[in-house]
Amino acid sequence: MTRAADRLRLPESADLLVVGGGITGAGIALEAARAGASVVLVEQGDFASGTSSRSSKLVHGGLRYLAEGNLRLTREAVRERDRLLDEAPGLVDPVGFLFTLRDGEKPGAALVGTGLALYDLLARQGRHARLTPDELLLRAPHVGGPGLSGAFAYADAATDDARLVLRVLHEAAAAGAATRNYVRCEGLLRRGGRVAGALLRDVRTGEEHPLGAAAVVNATGAWADRLRAEVGGRPRIRPLRGSHLLFPQWRFPTAQAVTFRHPLDARPLFAYPWEGLTLLGTTDLDHPGTLDEEPSISAPEVDYLLKGARSAFPSLALSARDAVSSFSGVRPVVGTGKARPSEESREHVLWEEEGLVTVTGGKLTTFRLIAVETLRLLRRRVPAFERVRADAGVFRPSGAPPQEAAGLGAATARRLAGRHGAAAGEVVAGARPGELEPVAGTPWLWAEIRHAARAERVVRLDDLLLRRVRVGLLLPDGGASLLPRVAAICREELAWDDERWRMEEQDYLARWRARYAAPAAPAALCA
Repeated sequence: MTRAADRLRLPESADLLVVGGGITGAGIALEAARAGASVVLVEQGDFASGTSSRSSKLVHGGLRYLAEGNLRLTREAVRERDRLLDEAPGLVDPVGFLFTLRDGEKPGAALVGTGLALYDLLARQGRHARLTPDELLLRAPHVGGPGLSGAFAYADAATDDARLVLRVLHEAAAAGAATRNYVRCEGLLRRGGRVAGALLRDVRTGEEHPLGAAAVVNATGAWADRLRAEVGGRPRIRPLRGSHLLFPQWRFPTAQAVTFRHPLDARPLFAYPWEGLTLLGTTDLDHPGTLDEEPSISAPEVDYLLKGARSAFPSLALSARDAVSSFSGVRPVVGTGKARPSEESREHVLWEEEGLVTVTGGKLTTFRLIAVETLRLLRRRVPAFERVRADAGVFRPSGAPPQEAAGLGAATARRLAGRHGAAAGEVVAGARPGELEPVAGTPWLWAEIRHAARAERVVRLDDLLLRRVRVGLLLPDGGASLLPRVAAICREELAWDDERWRMEEQDYLARWRARYAAPAAPAALCA
């Protein structure tokens, strides 16, 4: 990916058009390009601006799928988790989990222990251990509440979901894919009654471009039904909202993840360290609002999360005023009419309708396997997809930036290599004096802000501060105090004049206050 100068400079045709720039679309574009196909990916907003930057940030096997008896999905997920841990250290990192146990709570210790033993077996390594209450409190001293009988310790992983998407897109572009954000699919093109491309429109300029394609994949997630409507597909997506709160570590200390059950409905919640803060999540509710507006946490969701956290960490007496920020995402779940949203399956699905292939649902962790399955469905249309390999790695070796020459610590060098891959050296080489220092209160370097503005298709200020780097989530004011220095970078790297900067600053702060700010106070209980 480069600067936005080549906005809609696209070929007249391609083997594959991918509509949707989240993790699913990015993975499909990468595997297709590596197989030798010509690939175009378009995203109507910013890359990862939908569900793929608003997830719970976990790369895991999914104990809930094991509890449902889905051994295949669990096995695939734990092995993909371990693959990502091996290939992308610094982007996907291990996290220790504590699954708390309480007297009378279901499932009980015996069943949880059996499940974790099977979890380890599927991952081909043993990791879990039973802890007494005293051992639990040594690891998580603020856990408390009635009936606490210990915990199980096990291992999973976490990531920066937006950077995961961006790194996959970098890999896809390096393999030859053309990737464009802020380009909308305005309608499908047909040949002989079958989908054979799409009319694309640059959202900023209005420029239109018809693109013929041997195959078109609808990877738009929660928006999938919109494109499916053009081929007569009946609505099948049940949008579910998951919301999260972020707290400063001094106020909500966590050395590792703690999983606990909500006292109202026994749904599992979690709190774990992420980017120097503690992330608390998640809700699981029907999202009745329009998908054209960014989701945000509701007052009942705030109260639900706080009630859960206070039940598991009573000594902390957390309130909404303690939170730094919040974020919400809409999950693209295939609705089957379950009364409780949490009971709906999270497995991905593939539909082919009049030549349009839709892929939706699924887990962040298994995006590579979803891509392989999707492309295998299209082998008759694109012979290059015969070369797609189920066992291929996702990432090329990144090569850490010159640690000694740049004066970086080992942890920072590892982090840069994980988040930027082969471009990590460019981040360091492009730094101005003082820019290899972190933004205060975050692990992000000023050099990463400059590199993103220069080379990662930033169109709006929220692209830069909420997805390329995450300082908008990590700082209490959304990074407002940093904006004068950010402005200087954007003027230089993005050629924004004073008028453009004022517009971007105003829009960003309004968006942050409406969609990401910490809630001022809890409201009515979320049932």
